[in-house]
Amino acid sequence: MIDLKFLRENPDVVRASQVNRGEDPQLVDRLIAADEERRAAISAADALRGEQKAFGRKIGQAAPEDRPALLEGSNELKAKVKDAEEAQKAAEEQVHALQMQLSNVVEGAPAGGEDDFIILEHVGEPRQFDFEPKDHLELGQSLGLIDMERGTKVGGARFYYLTGDGAFLQLGMMMLAAQKARDAGFQLMIPPVLVRPEIMQGTGFLGEHADEVYYLERDDLYLVGTSEVALAGYHKDEIIDLSKGPVKYTGWSSCFRREAGSYGKDTRGIIRVHQFDKLEMFVYCKPE
Repeated sequence: MIDLKFLRENPDVVRASQVNRGEDPQLVDRLIAADEERRAAISAADALRGEQKAFGRKIGQAAPEDRPALLEGSNELKAKVKDAEEAQKAAEEQVHALQMQLSNVVEGAPAGGEDDFIILEHVGEPRQFDFEPKDHLELGQSLGLIDMERGTKVGGARFYYLTGDGAFLQLGMMMLAAQKARDAGFQLMIPPVLVRPEIMQGTGFLGEHADEVYYLERDDLYLVGTSEVALAGYHKDEIIDLSKGPVKYTGWSSCFRREAGSYGKDTRGIIRVHQFDKLEMFVYCKPE
């Protein structure tokens, strides 16, 4: 969530970040306006609470015969305070909602997209075949590594079985990645795959991305789409000591994604599926 002080002092930086991300730069102005309303609502509510407190002292010091009239005025003031506090709460909720829509600020990175990418380096040459190569699904099925048909029968569309050497291949790849991460100073973690709403929200997967995640309403828990969510929540409400350098974790977990809206887009085989295993590297570090 963006720091409102940074936003107020650097609106152009945040607008440029939104443009580079292909997102709405006007969201910055809406958030700035909402923040101004929030601060005005807080000031108004504070002033009325101060007035109410002073009026309470006045009633306490008044003669008995004067108190009924003063109490009537106190009730009117109490109603004004209640209205002001409700306005403050609504303004704060609006700011929070807009903050959750604003993506992290990127500086120095080129804009992405199919048309805006920058090639930094070519390594090697694409291999040329004297035959028609098979894709991963054809190879996987012919070698008995992937079973899409039975995966669909059991779990529905976009589920699959890894069978025999296909299962061992995945385990081997995951172990190789885990060992390389450990050699690079990452601590291996196997985190929860069910998390509370505040953890999912804190990593930006709710809001406009809410339709991409699985929600268990009865338990008020979300299935993670990446172990990044649980690794980000690991130090929730803690102050992390980075005096000895970055804190580096790598999370091994199953991941679950609804993949809403991706139908017909790179979906052949075990691409854009609803469940998969992944190793995620996650670093807590200072900006520099």
